Amino acid sequence: MGDLAEELGFSKSAIYHHVPGKTHLLALALDEALDELTAVIREAQDESGGSAYERLRAVVRESVRVLVAHQPAVTLLLRVRGNSEVELAALQRRRWIDARLAELVRAAAAEGAVRGDVPPELVSRLLFGMVNSLVEWYRPGGEVSADELSDAITAIAFDGLAAPPA
Repeated sequence: MGDLAEELGFSKSAIYHHVPGKTHLLALALDEALDELTAVIREAQDESGGSAYERLRAVVRESVRVLVAHQPAVTLLLRVRGNSEVELAALQRRRWIDARLAELVRAAAAEGAVRGDVPPELVSRLLFGMVNSLVEWYRPGGEVSADELSDAITAIAFDGLAAPPA
């Protein structure tokens, strides 16, 4: 909190006047990321949004946009290890998101749109792993826009690296 106060040019007591403590700040940051990701998953659960495959692609695309728009909060979310009640609650919410994505993968496999020989839970982890790796290297305002990045990840995840037919 001392570092934050110094960065903002406030006293620590001024920050504590508005924020109960660092645990509260952590919860706010984690909720920022989790609320956005939960909204993406909830939208994908609406079957009127197209086939399971179309909704699965949309989740990947929108997850990239969430990460880019909320990169500091998502980075923090990816670093939690369950060392407090706030972190444990965040991990539980992440597991819920992973499980819903696996359900969507299972539904897309049942449609015949994606491979059925890879466990849906593994596919879910791999898809989110690809998206989550962006926190390590992506910098907004760089050479690649958020839309280009979203397009590239979605294409690689669903169409692979093979050149399209001529």
